[in-house]
This record gives sequence, C-alpha cells and structure tokens, in this order.
Amino acid sequence: MAPLLEVENLTCGYGPVEVLRNVSLSVERGSVLAVLGANGAGKTTLLRTLSGLIRPTAGRIVFDGADVRGVAVEKLVRRGIAHVPEGRGVVAELTVDENLRLGGLWRRDRADAQAALAEVYELFEPLARRRRSVGHQLSGGERQMLSVGRALVARPSLLLLDEPSLGLAPRVTAQILALLAQRCESTGLTVLLVEQNVRSALSIADHGVVLSVGEVAMSAPAARLKDDDDLRHAYLGF
Repeated sequence: MAPLLEVENLTCGYGPVEVLRNVSLSVERGSVLAVLGANGAGKTTLLRTLSGLIRPTAGRIVFDGADVRGVAVEKLVRRGIAHVPEGRGVVAELTVDENLRLGGLWRRDRADAQAALAEVYELFEPLARRRRSVGHQLSGGERQMLSVGRALVARPSLLLLDEPSLGLAPRVTAQILALLAQRCESTGLTVLLVEQNVRSALSIADHGVVLSVGEVAMSAPAARLKDDDDLRHAYLGF
C-alpha cells in the first residue's frame, strides 16, 4: 500500500529566505512520524507548507495519491488534512463544546459530525467534564486536548501536530501523546508530529526524521533513533 503522504525534494521559505531544501519523507497510513530537530531547523515551516499556508518553490506533496502542492487550505481540510499549530489556538470566549463544534462546521453529514464529537469526548475525558467551561478557564493541558479534539472532529486522515508539549508538564504531554497513539491504532489516523521533547515523541512514533538547518539529516525507525547512542548524540543531543 502506498504511503498516505509523500514529500519529494520540497523547497520553500519566506520570500527570499529559503528555510527547507530538498526535503523528502513519507508517512505510512496509520503511523506516527516524528519530525525532530533544533529550533530553526524548519519543522514548523514544514507543517505550514503541508497544510497549504506556505507555497513551496520546488518539489512535490502527494497526499492520498494526489499531488496537492498549491491546493488551498480549506480544500486540504476537506480532503482530510488537519493542522494543530503551536500555541493551542483555543477561542477563549467560547465553551469547550462550541470550540469542538467549530471543527465540524463545514461537514454536511450532521449525524456523523455529532458522532465525531462524542468520540472526542470519549477520548479526552477531561473535556467531557468541562464541556460548558469557556476556553480561558481551562488548564494548559485541557487547552491542548481541546485544540487536538477540534481537529479530530473533522475526521482527518492526516493530523499535523506542532509542539503539543509546549508549556505542559511531562505527565500531561505523555497522556496526550499516548491517547493519540491509541487513536492511530483504533481508527487508522496518521500523525506527523513536530516535537522538541525527543523522548516523548519517539515513545509513540513509528519512524523519525531529523531536520538540520532545513535539510533531512537522518531518517530511521523510531526504535533505532531511541536506542542507538551514537545516533542520539550526533543528531538529537541526548
């Protein structure tokens, strides 16, 4: 079976500043790919390009068998790509329930949208207990769950997740990532995870890609990256 996502020789940036150069990677269906690297390596730029926010200057992005380079953001969402950016973008004035429903507003199958909402409450039980609370009343962990949950209400095939551990206690991060891994196993969801917390990312990932100054420095199974001391010291700094 072909990978859900294939990126070939992707080059992009901001105006004249080139951030990614000839980046190639693939993500198998139902798997978790961890994209690792230092600040400034190009991880967030990669996700923004895959979600349509940045137009690449070269290369191909093949999603579910179709070249989607240059496709508009809203069309990518409808095709099954959901992007959870860094910073937990929760609408502070809306309740948990209202925030989650935003993720399914474009969907025509209202019954299935309601079912997707129920599944998110089952996955993230703290949200179910606080469904009438407004966004600014939530803890950091609850806001991150809400951001991810809102993306899942759209029933994506591919979830692009940027730095979910930012500002969170390690225990909360581990809980969220474990639930996502469970979701991948139970539904076939595919996740491309950008994460500074290398140990947390590799604990749930099937494969890892290391970016260094905008280029792929290493691509290997997560277990190999985690267990090989030389690779860890050379590429991941621990």
